[in-house]
Amino acid sequence: MKRFPFLLTPMVLMACSGGSTPPAGGQATMAVVNARVWTGDSANPWAEGIAVNGERIAAVGTSDEVRRLADGRDIIDAGGRLIVPGFIDSHVHFVDAGFDLASVQLRDAKTREEFVDRIRAFAAAVPAGTWITGGNWDHSLWGGELPDRDWIDAVTPDTPLWINRLDGHMALANSAALKAAGVTRGTRDVAGGEIVRRANGEPTGLLKDNAMALVDRAMPDPSDEMRDRALNAAMKHVAEQGVTSIHNMGSWDDLETFARARKTNALGTRIYAAVPLANWERLRDAVAAKTYGGPDGRGDEWLRIGGLKGFVDGSLGSHTAAFQQPFDDAPKDRGLLVNTPEDLYTWISGADKAGLHVMVHAIGDRANNLLLDTFERVIRENGTRDRRFRIEHAQHLAPADIPRFAKLNVIASMQPYHAIDDGRWAEKYIGDRIKTTYAFRSLLDSGARLAFGSDWFVAPPTPLEGIYAAVTRRTLDDRNPDGWVPEQKISVAEAVRAYTAGAAYASFEESTKGVLAAGRLADFVMLDRNIFEIAPEEIRNARVVTTVVGGRKVFERNDQSAGK
Repeated sequence: MKRFPFLLTPMVLMACSGGSTPPAGGQATMAVVNARVWTGDSANPWAEGIAVNGERIAAVGTSDEVRRLADGRDIIDAGGRLIVPGFIDSHVHFVDAGFDLASVQLRDAKTREEFVDRIRAFAAAVPAGTWITGGNWDHSLWGGELPDRDWIDAVTPDTPLWINRLDGHMALANSAALKAAGVTRGTRDVAGGEIVRRANGEPTGLLKDNAMALVDRAMPDPSDEMRDRALNAAMKHVAEQGVTSIHNMGSWDDLETFARARKTNALGTRIYAAVPLANWERLRDAVAAKTYGGPDGRGDEWLRIGGLKGFVDGSLGSHTAAFQQPFDDAPKDRGLLVNTPEDLYTWISGADKAGLHVMVHAIGDRANNLLLDTFERVIRENGTRDRRFRIEHAQHLAPADIPRFAKLNVIASMQPYHAIDDGRWAEKYIGDRIKTTYAFRSLLDSGARLAFGSDWFVAPPTPLEGIYAAVTRRTLDDRNPDGWVPEQKISVAEAVRAYTAGAAYASFEESTKGVLAAGRLADFVMLDRNIFEIAPEEIRNARVVTTVVGGRKVFERNDQSAGK
């Protein structure tokens, strides 16, 4: 997708990834003492301090042990606060999200009038002709009526507007954008997508899934400078949330943006960059040619490649998730497949034979079943190896498919925030099928591995909110105080592990990150309260005090008194 907003202000470059020279004798360049350290290491789960030597952890132990290693160098007194491994967001759209930070903000618009007023104000602040994108609107907040280009044409007469629903599987174009894209009453429908039309065939401005490409391709490409600014905005934002690594579900343009930043030592967030699954041969060749560096052609500890992202279906909120049975509120609709099963098999099999890492989006129970069948076939045909197939979202599962994740060693890459968001309205769409929606508990009990993330820009990149969601399952409207589908709750430790060691495993990086132990990367987060001890419903109020990546502070909250 090429959607990007008009960037109003430049962002400050975060030049954080340059190497530091460790002191002689293996002493610490940084030390944290008087802390409550949750290491994630089952052999040594709790400690008081961390000693850092360059970009790596020198020791985890008592405060006295760490002080001796520091020898008077940079010593941080944590004041008894909690420290955990750096959070890893295993599913983001990083550059798009960076652009969205400077876009029109519609996610919390609660009425049609508010939706239109925000667009009117934003359009007045940008030059005529500038494409306005982003938005992330949620029509459920104003009763479920879908927006129409008639709502916004009058306030954007000369400004193309192309704003997505918060899930990224449906977007609204105004008449100026439809004209630029050549989308008219006579435009044919697109396989795996939909042009929403009025009774007379005229487009309403809404396009779903594959049909969105009709407008995407009409947009001008952002400059490298704009992409770099978006990346810097995204890195700054996630550092404030305690995120030290991300798995980007993006494009080749995204990868080039990351590579530019890596070349100038400007990365302050570690990135595992996935590119489109259909391009698996291009990625195979890039790895072989060592285009992005590294002894294995897959980059280094700041920028890794080797992952491929594909799609089976769309989203629940857009009625494009693929289900075995029709939606309860749309008895003739079972959703759609955005790629054919034959194409998915061909791409997955080819990529797997090339030793690449496959991760595929599946929302509905039909989509998940089809994907598990495809993975099983490829495993059988290509032979046993440590491939770590991933299902992104694994959102609505048929009960019989849950144990297949562990059997096939398929990672469930899930986003807990979606559960407390979708839980406000999902039952209206799928009825009793919600019992195995975001089935965290059932998956863990079956032996499956979880990797947690946010799906930012679709949801906020806030691991503490994600942990709160997984542990409480209290929906955003507070109408489920005991939890929505409460039998799927998990513990705080299980949720934190899914954001750390589980996510590291999901990118083949469990030997370097996700656990605080000597020799691992010095990526960790200090919180203002102990989320293992406070009431679960209070977790969402916890705040990040300090974020450290590679032994360097990339974020430090000015007010550090809260939560002591």
